[in-house]
Amino acid sequence: MMRSMSVLGVFLLGSVAAAQDAAPPAGPPTWNVDRSHSQVGFVVRHFFTPVRGKFDSVDVALQLDPADPTTASVEVRIAVASVNTGRDRRDNDLRSPNFFDAPTYPAITFKSSAVRVTGPDEYVAVGTLTIKDVSREVELPIRFLGRQEMPTRDGGTREVAGFEAGLIIDRREFGVGTGDWARTNVVGGDVKIEITIEAGRRLGG
Repeated sequence: MMRSMSVLGVFLLGSVAAAQDAAPPAGPPTWNVDRSHSQVGFVVRHFFTPVRGKFDSVDVALQLDPADPTTASVEVRIAVASVNTGRDRRDNDLRSPNFFDAPTYPAITFKSSAVRVTGPDEYVAVGTLTIKDVSREVELPIRFLGRQEMPTRDGGTREVAGFEAGLIIDRREFGVGTGDWARTNVVGGDVKIEITIEAGRRLGG
């Protein structure tokens, strides 16, 4: 009996040690976003005319296994002060408390909580969008444009992929440009967000 207990004890201790030494499951591969070929833009109407703009400073953290997109995750951080519509006066107004209030709320963020497949090369990322001090759950449709392997200068292999995404939000739900008759009525409430992403990762070693 004592011998059996000793053997059982050694087995349990060995199992615990093995569990502690085991490496945690690997997550989806991390992709590096090419900022020079990626963009977050928007379209909003002034009366009836669409006006386009973009944000020049955007950071994206992307993890994706092409074999199982449902395990993917994406985080986006946009520097509000980098808004660019091609007009300094308008951009300064957008940075002011009249709209985004960049000094108080310097970043717009999106963090996914789930990804589901909706069709061939089409997905929806569900996550939290935060603008100013308002956070709302949104669904971001994403279209996978394709991927390609290419050799690197050091003899390795790199994979490059492209994505498009976009959605329409009501800026007034986030407290952007409200409280003033001209801004509320002259500038459209619906804002179309347009996202293009090019990302890459090194294969192997």
